[in-house]
Parts: sequence; structure tokens; C-alpha cells
Amino acid sequence: MSRLAMVGGERTVRPQDTGAAVAWPVITEAEHAAVQGVLDGGLFTSNDGGRGEVSGLQRDWAAYVGTRHCAAVVNGTAALELALAALDLAPGDEVLVPALTFIGTAIPVVQRMLVPVFVDVDPVTYTMDPVRAEAAVTPRTRAILVVHLHGLPADMAALRAVADRHGLALIEDAAQAQGATYRGRRAGALADIAATSLNVVKNLPTCGEGGLVTTDDDTLFERVVLRRQFGEDLRAGAERDYLSRVLAGNAKLSAVQAAFTRAQLARLPEYAAARNANVTAFLDRLAALPGIGVPMCPPDRTHAWHIVRLRFDPAALGRPDIAPGALRTVLKRALRAEGVPMQQYQVLPLPLQPAFQRREGYGGLPWTLPGVPAVRNSTEDHPVTLAVLEDSLTLQRWHLNPAAGPVLQRSADAFDKVWSQLDTILAIAARTEYRPLWQRTAEAVPA
Repeated sequence: MSRLAMVGGERTVRPQDTGAAVAWPVITEAEHAAVQGVLDGGLFTSNDGGRGEVSGLQRDWAAYVGTRHCAAVVNGTAALELALAALDLAPGDEVLVPALTFIGTAIPVVQRMLVPVFVDVDPVTYTMDPVRAEAAVTPRTRAILVVHLHGLPADMAALRAVADRHGLALIEDAAQAQGATYRGRRAGALADIAATSLNVVKNLPTCGEGGLVTTDDDTLFERVVLRRQFGEDLRAGAERDYLSRVLAGNAKLSAVQAAFTRAQLARLPEYAAARNANVTAFLDRLAALPGIGVPMCPPDRTHAWHIVRLRFDPAALGRPDIAPGALRTVLKRALRAEGVPMQQYQVLPLPLQPAFQRREGYGGLPWTLPGVPAVRNSTEDHPVTLAVLEDSLTLQRWHLNPAAGPVLQRSADAFDKVWSQLDTILAIAARTEYRPLWQRTAEAVPA
């Protein structure tokens, strides 16, 4: 039996096994030519009269997603903030936000002086639970902000029904789900308005930062475009008049970023198909190991596989006495020693982040606005999110490259090796002193 790498054995996945096969993004001559074309052409911003790369990306993405409109902006956070601004919500209005997501989903809500109300997630899909969402609706609720976490679309039919019953706007954060579908329609075309990110680590990247807002609604689109550059009407073909119709900032996308993404978009379907095959083969092997919960995809959806989350159940391994967090901690050490870069993605439910506990940064706003009721964020409010974070690890970015199939199979070999010595792993986990981060954080944040 091979010794575990964490106790001096040979690692399973060596640096020479990875290299270019896991590099992301994949940069080809198409990207070089696209960027050079911008430098040679001289149209560097979204003020391109419909002739430049930004306008081209907007047309390409709207056609790919299946919406009438797309506005390209500086990053995914700005895309969400502009989507919320387009809905013309009032300061102090409430927006439902999933408790399990990156903080970049909720910050635009606060930037608009709206109150995020956090909703627990479904234990299988890790996306907003429609039943809990409906239970969270109050007379102040105005919108539901849905995240297609890890690349799996949420249950949009159920969430649309909740929104319609209560007269709420429905917004998609599709930053991790480029190319994924729900009942035959692509993420980004499943709500009143949607935002995605083109950050360099996304499935559809740029060479830095970028964002896209999509909608079928003419009014919402016009509001986004007005707010993209100082409230000016800069539609193609119109002479710039320097009249600011609304108070707004500057969120234009660079043409260099747009050109890079257009080259990537041309290969997105090909890469998505290869990624799905590679990840599925990897998960099929892991599913045969006891105590591992692999992600699933309901039959009415496709998964973009931006992140792969695995859950570990000590009870299924015959050790219900071991804390899930302790087992996760030891498995992380063992797998990383074998060369598999497993890590946590999010470490606390979003409402338990110190930033939301302290509510600093905007002078206490929006929570101190007149009429805004007191909001209590506690560990009891989001049990599913807490459980998922306690017992899971994620694989990020290694699987995005379409050539990563052999590396994923070597990674599966590493799981087989670790699982062949579970007695050692469980013995270490049983001796590990463990206190959940949420407990330690709660003690560190003043009441």
C-alpha cells in the first residue's frame, strides 16, 4: 500500500502532470489577433458607433444567450449594480439574496441602498430554495436576486412563480453559469434582467475584468445604458451631446477586454462539451467511493461546471462521532499533499461575514434608513448553507481547460489512494481539535 503523501509518501499528481493542461484561460492566436486588431483599429471604448469590439460583443452575447439586448460593462459587480439600478428600486427596499454565494452578489444591493435579506439554499443544488424564498418575502420585498452557483441554474420556474405571486422583479447572477441551460433556455435569459462576469477565472473570461447585462425589456436596457457612462445617451449613430439624463458613474468596458472575450466566446460551446465530459468522468469515479457526495444536475438543466463541490459524510464512513469540519480539514490536507488543490469556497454563510455583522463601510446604511426594520442574522437562519460549508471542499479552475481530462483522472487516482487508507484519515480526524469558523467569528465580532 502506498504511503500517503502527507506522511512522506510520493504524491499522486505531480507538477509535470499538470502544466498547460490546467492553464486558464486558454490563449490562442485568435486572442492575440483580436487584441492586436483593437490596437490597430483605434476604437478603444464602448463609444464605438456600433462598429467596435464592445458593440460586437454585445451583439454576440445577446444572440448566444437569446435576449434582445446586452450591455457590456466594466465588471460583474457593476453589471449587478446596474441591473438593480435599472429596476428603479427605492432606498430601504428589500432584495432576497442566497446565503451561499460570493459577497460580490450582495455588495451591489448595499451599494444601491437596498437591504439584502438572506435566504437558505437547497441542499442538492446549492441554489436559492424557492420555499424559503417565499417565506422571506415581506411587504418591503421588491426583488429576488438568484445565483446560479457553481454553474448550475437555479429552479427558475419555482422562483418566477414566487416573484409573480408577490409582484417582485427577478434578477439572475449568472457569473458562474455561462452556457448553462434551464429547460432549453440559457442562463442570462431566464429573468427580467441578468448579469454575468467576464473575470479572467470565469468559464467565459476576458484578460482581466468585464461584465454583461442582458434583458428583453427595452426600458431596462435603456436605463442600464444611460447609467453606464454618466447618464449620457450614447446609442450607436447618435452624436454625443454631453447631456447627463440621470446621475450615474462610469462603467464602460474596454474594447481590448471585449475583443478577447469574443475570441473566447467562439470556442465556448466546444470547451463546455469537453469540460462536461471530463468532469462527469471524474465524478463517476468519485461517486463509487463511500462517504463522498458528488454534485448532481437535474434533468431539466445543464451544468457549466465552473466549480466542483464535494461533500464528505463521516456518518456514512461509520464515524458519526467525528465532526464534519474535522474530517473536511484532514481530507483537505491529505488531498492537497497528493497534488489535488482542494479548497473551501466560501467559509461562512454570507450574512455571517464580519462585513454584514458589523455593517460598516456605508455609515450603517441601508439598515439605518427610516422605516427599515431591524434584521437579525444568526446561525439558526441558514442551516443548509452552514452544513454545506462545514462538510465540503471544492475543486476550482483545474477542470476548466478542455485538455484537463487526464489530470482529473490522476486526481481521481489520488482520491482512490486516500480512500484506501481511510482508517488513518479517520483516526487523525478523531484526534483533531475543531471549532467551526462561525463560532470563532461570532466571538470576535461585537454584538
